[in-house]
Amino acid sequence: MKPRTPPSNASRNSGPGRVRIVGGRWRGTRLDVPDVAGLRPTSDRVRETLFNWLQPALPGARVLDLFAGTGALGLEAVSRGAAGAVLVERDPGLAAALTATAARLPGGEVVAVRRGDAVSMAAALPAASIDIAFVDPPFAADLWAQAFAALAPALAAEAWLYVESSAERPASPGMGWQLHRELQTREAHCALYRRAG
Repeated sequence: MKPRTPPSNASRNSGPGRVRIVGGRWRGTRLDVPDVAGLRPTSDRVRETLFNWLQPALPGARVLDLFAGTGALGLEAVSRGAAGAVLVERDPGLAAALTATAARLPGGEVVAVRRGDAVSMAAALPAASIDIAFVDPPFAADLWAQAFAALAPALAAEAWLYVESSAERPASPGMGWQLHRELQTREAHCALYRRAG
């Protein structure tokens, strides 16, 4: 994707209140976007670009979607070849919807939905158990630094980390990470990092 400003999320989603899985075996699956405070799913176009960047790393990868929301990032990863995904979501309604979505998808048993506080759950993950992590919290919550610290032990030596943050205040995981690719929309700064060393 060119680094110019694309249209807003609302205009490029597949319909009002929905996003869709854009590639892989579950391509075209629609995911509802309920009216929940802070819920701001990554747009179809940004996800398409992100997963083009990640495609070589996806086969067999162990994935974490830490602030899952609609589950679009974690489900897209599994659709495109990841071995499995853990989707963490605090909101009970969203967590229930994620569980129902995984249950109706063929092969969806490799998607584990965990309801609870994302930072606490990240800290409880086994060491080096995650190959690709998506960190896209509600912007107003300002949870990036806490999430990065909690996640660090769970990430594999050459893990990938996707960070979505406010366009006005981009978040970075700091030392130990190398920026691989980035893009910016009107609302968000979207960056993919690789663990250094």
